[in-house]
Formats: sequence, C-alpha cells, structure tokens
Amino acid sequence: MKGLILAGGHGTRLRPLTFTGNKHMLPIANQPILFYGLKQFARAGIRDVAVILGPIHEEIRESVGDGSAFGLRVQYITQGEPKGLAHAVLCAREFLGEDSFVMYLGDNLLQEGVEQFLEIARTQRPDAVVGVTAVDRPSQFGIVEMAGGRIVSIEEKPATPKSRLALIGVYLFTPKIHEIIAHLAPSARGELEITEAIWKLVEGGGRVVPHPVTGWWKDTGRPEDLLEANELVLRTMPPDGFVRLGSVARGAAVTGPLGLGPGSVVEETVEITGPVVIGSGVRVGPGSRIGPGTAIGNGVTLLNAQVRRSIVMDGSQLEGPIRIANSLIGRNVRISSRHDGANELELTLGDSASLKL
Repeated sequence: MKGLILAGGHGTRLRPLTFTGNKHMLPIANQPILFYGLKQFARAGIRDVAVILGPIHEEIRESVGDGSAFGLRVQYITQGEPKGLAHAVLCAREFLGEDSFVMYLGDNLLQEGVEQFLEIARTQRPDAVVGVTAVDRPSQFGIVEMAGGRIVSIEEKPATPKSRLALIGVYLFTPKIHEIIAHLAPSARGELEITEAIWKLVEGGGRVVPHPVTGWWKDTGRPEDLLEANELVLRTMPPDGFVRLGSVARGAAVTGPLGLGPGSVVEETVEITGPVVIGSGVRVGPGSRIGPGTAIGNGVTLLNAQVRRSIVMDGSQLEGPIRIANSLIGRNVRISSRHDGANELELTLGDSASLKL
C-alpha cells in the first residue's frame, strides 16, 4: 500500500489574504496542516508516500524533507498547474506501480485517520473506498447519491445537488483506476475529475465502497474552517500533546490543558484557560488572557491582550488593551491599541499586516 498526498496549489482560496507560502503549511494547533495527513499515513503503516506539488509549494520540501521524521519515505512529484485530482494520479503513475494506494488531499483534517480505509480494503476487497460525510454546502463538493446502500450517481460541485453526501478528499484505489484515468477527457472545468473516474469505475462493474467517516472532518478552505479545525484538534488532543517546557510565573493562573514551548514565559497576572498551545520564545505579558481554543506560534509577544478561539502565527505582536476572538492572525503582524479594549474584535490579518486601533 502506498500513499499519495496532494499539496501545493490544490485549492488556494486563502491566497487573497496574503498568507505567504503554501496554504497546506498554515498551522493548526501549531503544526502545519500537511503534517496531520503524513502522520496518519505513518500510523496506518503506510511507508512509501509521494507528495504531489503544484505551482505553490513553498516550505514543503524544506519542512517534510525525506519523510524520515514521520517514519516515512517521501518522494516529490511536480504536477505543475493543477489539472484535476485524477491528473495528479496520472502524474504519480510510475511511483504507484501496481500497488493499491490511499490518496489524501493535504488540506483535509480527519479525526479517525485512514486505518478504516485499509481495513475495508483488507476485508471486503473492493476496487475503491471513498470517504463520505453529510455537508451543509453540497454544491462546493463532489456529491454522491446513494440508493439501497449503493452509489447511483456522482457529480462534481453540482448546481442542484441530489444529496448532501460529499466526498471528503480521502480515497483508497486499486490499480484498476489507472486504466480509467488514462482515458478520461477533461471536464468543462478543463480538469481530469476524480469523481468522473470513480463513476466510470462504478459503471464498469467495479465495486466502490462508500465509507461514512466517524468523528470530525474539516476541509480547511476558509479562515473560519481553520479556526474550527484548530479548536477541534485542541479539544481532542491527548494529554501528552500538552507539554510545558517554558516557565509560568507564580502569579499567573492556568486552568485546563496548556502546551508551552521552550523559552516561553507566562508572566504574572496572566490568565490562561485551556486547551491552549503556545510555541517557543513567546512572551505572554501582564494583563493578558489566553484561551480557550487558541494556538500561539513561535516568537509571539502578547501584552495586555485577550485572545480566545484564535490562531496567532509566528513573530506577531499584540499590544493592548485589546480583545480578539475567532481571529486568524498571520506571521509578523503588529497590532496595537490605545483604547480601553472593551469591544471584542474578530480579525483576519495576512502576514506582515499592521493595525493600530
């Protein structure tokens, strides 16, 4: 069994917010989104993984390397301009050989991991396993219509969806899919659609098993999705995910789980309500209140700042009095306020932004 993870340009809706680098490297609970998929492959016993790179692939090679840090053997395949998910499989044809493989969209977060996909493949011997779940915005996904436990139609982003059951972007395929993809024609969008390949597999008598995922799943295409994913990961993180390596002053009050990186300082009069993770080299200064559901990156300075259910990325500085919630703050952002901080703000600020209140 091999793994295929798509990163670097497959969906770039956050680019207008001027977050530099690759969307898949944005942090969730202080870890890049892409890392969660890689760790799930390793946990499932998949060792050989190809990362498909599109036009936006900054940071990925440098951060993932050869994959040994994850217990993987990682190769890189350049797709260039993204021409559809099935095209990504076509680009990886030589790497995949005659092995079955799991394909995972790199901006997905899936609580249950991919072990169940492998178990279904082992016990039921289907030609494909596709993860599905009900969604609120079905016109933005590939949609599966079911009848009598069988797939009766699949449509990519239909204007009038026949169901709310969406493909989540995690698939297991046998080599049978390659012949189908080799003969696909581009869709009206100019892409080789994986939904069409799956449907042709069904039409040709292939057995495709839909797997309703358990636990939470998040597609992190929008800022609000990132914040929800961050909170979900923090609230379901095991206790050993919260390690305190920095220092907490006696006059600080901490309740709930707190992860604190090396060199970080939580000073007197600070209040922290977990779950919260704080990176390395962070100063949480007097008058600050952090959490719950908050991730603070490396090298951040917080002075008289109240931050809850938010992501604050590396190198940013918040100097209050200021109160923010449900906010996504990029790298090296500067926020300062001369007001009383009575109003709670919801902010989305790209890298290197500056805001004076």
